[in-house]
Amino acid sequence: MIPIRRADPARHTRSVYALIYLLILYVPVLLLPLFSFNDSIYIVFPLKGFTLEWYRSLVGNEGMRIALFNSLKVAAAASLVSTMLAVLAAKAITRYVFPGQRPALALIMLPIVIPEIIIGISMLILLNQIGIGLGLGAVSAGHVLICLPFALAVLMSRFEGFDRNLEEASADLGENGWMTFWRVTFPLVLPGIVSSLLLTFTISFDEFIIAFFLTSTDTTLPVFIWSQLRFPTKLPGVLALGSLILFVSCLVVAFSEWVRRRGVPEGGAGMELP
Repeated sequence: MIPIRRADPARHTRSVYALIYLLILYVPVLLLPLFSFNDSIYIVFPLKGFTLEWYRSLVGNEGMRIALFNSLKVAAAASLVSTMLAVLAAKAITRYVFPGQRPALALIMLPIVIPEIIIGISMLILLNQIGIGLGLGAVSAGHVLICLPFALAVLMSRFEGFDRNLEEASADLGENGWMTFWRVTFPLVLPGIVSSLLLTFTISFDEFIIAFFLTSTDTTLPVFIWSQLRFPTKLPGVLALGSLILFVSCLVVAFSEWVRRRGVPEGGAGMELP
């Protein structure tokens, strides 16, 4: 007899829950590019018409270009520094046992659970107390603080994802610690490093709260967008700019995840040399 498969009510409930969750999460985001093509400064239905005027207006916006360049500089600096620090920390945590290892890891990951407004206020007070002025350098330091946990999480999974016997074999063949890292470890963790750079770049580029507290006259792009929201006539341009940032951010995050998974075998056991 052919067994009769009965419907699973719990599975149906989970599917409905997942669908509702995705709708609540992404439908408001999808409205952003929709209204960016609306031929009206008012964000209401029905749409008045289709236009690319708001995208064309971004080309001649000098303040937007300066803020974009500032954000690119801050994001590049934050991603490079946080990834370099994460490489060292991930190797130390996954390869060695030392006193205070768990507290040190918890301390590095702490910014993930602390509200960014608390971090921003704390850094503002600290910088004022030690006499360091606000600006893009201060923003970069704040972004390193919040990007480091994400970079470390990516790189720890990569360091733990390949056969450590390869490093031992290199040492047995006479290579010192640095050459073993450069010729064996680094090629194996390179996809994780690239993924960390892309992910932290996106986090820093999109971050607003810490940049709002630590920036000065040189604003980043999220702070510039916030300043434009005070003017109703600027809102369509903000929607167009936000749509572009949303599109590029999704591409970067998807590409970083693809790079991170590159070379990792199914099942997670072992890894071949690239």
